[in-house]
Amino acid sequence: MSPPNPSLAIVPDDALPGARAPGDALYRRISLRLVPFLFICYIVSILDRSNIGFAQLQMKTDLGLSDTMYSLGAVLFFVGYVLFELPSNLLLRKFGARRTFARIMLLWGAISVAMITVKNVQQFYVLRFLLGVFEAGFFPGVVFYLTYWFPAKRRAGVLSVFYAGVAVAGMVGGLLSGWIMRGMAGVLGLHGWQWMFALEGAPAVVLGLIAWFWLVDKPEHAQWLSDMDRKHLADDLATERNGAPGHAAHSLGSALRNPHVYLFSFIYFSLTSALLLLLFWMPLMIREFGIQDVLHISLLSIIPNALGGVGVIVIARHSDRTRERRWHFATCVGVAAIALLLLTQHFSSLAVMLGLLSLAALMIFAAHPVFWSVPSTYFAGTGAAGAIALISSIGVSSGMISPWVIGQIRTLTGSMDSAMYLLAGLLALCGAAFVIGVRPVNRAQP
Repeated sequence: MSPPNPSLAIVPDDALPGARAPGDALYRRISLRLVPFLFICYIVSILDRSNIGFAQLQMKTDLGLSDTMYSLGAVLFFVGYVLFELPSNLLLRKFGARRTFARIMLLWGAISVAMITVKNVQQFYVLRFLLGVFEAGFFPGVVFYLTYWFPAKRRAGVLSVFYAGVAVAGMVGGLLSGWIMRGMAGVLGLHGWQWMFALEGAPAVVLGLIAWFWLVDKPEHAQWLSDMDRKHLADDLATERNGAPGHAAHSLGSALRNPHVYLFSFIYFSLTSALLLLLFWMPLMIREFGIQDVLHISLLSIIPNALGGVGVIVIARHSDRTRERRWHFATCVGVAAIALLLLTQHFSSLAVMLGLLSLAALMIFAAHPVFWSVPSTYFAGTGAAGAIALISSIGVSSGMISPWVIGQIRTLTGSMDSAMYLLAGLLALCGAAFVIGVRPVNRAQP
């Protein structure tokens, strides 16, 4: 699998965060060195955790899985992920990004490929749990790692490029998964879904090896930066730390006592619940629009993901440029909630239903980098590593609840309408919590 080269297609020089700000050349150099590689890694991670959304179209029949069994498999990934996310992020601070990311990608790639051996539901459960264990720490690790390289005022734009990997994974998955499952079925006696796991999991192993040589732990280790560049970056980050609020949590203990950890955790829990609807259930939703062919479903799934990929960058850049977070976030989740509610009306037009699904995807994707630009401004040092991992862990624990609840709703009602109402309500609540609980940015501050 060869995802698009983000250094060419995703990060043009004039599209980087703070494109006309002082020091732009330095941050452009850092972005072009780090962001494309992390972007590709994130594409593969999202693909490997969510490709069971496509696999279920064949796998449930081949293995005799019910909606509830499939949902439990999705849940077990997040059980492993949540249990090991905080330890992994603390180990990153101790052992460095190079070792941590190489270890994570090598192990999750191996488990993803091992999914071809699944013969029964018990094996399915075990491997999904192990995939979560080994992938744990990658996303919060990247969020924390970027705090070494970018001040907060530039971070939403950088995270938007990184987070566009979710949308690109959806597009790549839509093209690749459908083609593999239909075109490779029966080759060497394997099912199409087995080939999909093998071919989409192998790149993680390769990327793990590359990470060992490509990444550096901190700016002071980056030989591709000049002494002046390293000093400029250190001064920028020191200025940000000195301007941090007096109550910023610097230790893990103080972070755990900070109520903002739990505010942000609730917000991310709600946001992730909505994202999981897209990652795990979008193919089935499109099938319920009246499309039956697996390849046609995968092609149509590209549209919401493509629009989401563009929207996430545009909205985050605007948030960085205006230095406003609260209302950008609230608008995104509010519009997404309305789109989910309208999907329950089951309009007869495929274009209308796909348009509403695309609008929901665009806004849910775009809310993420705006959100993640904020928590790191409340914490520092070990407190930042622990707090970011804890927020992510509690938020991602939605993966232990949301897929199972949606599966139960579908099993009991034969419809996803009640799930749409529930998720729309969560989005509305987290938008209100963000506006009330997050302090406005001082736009006059340089």
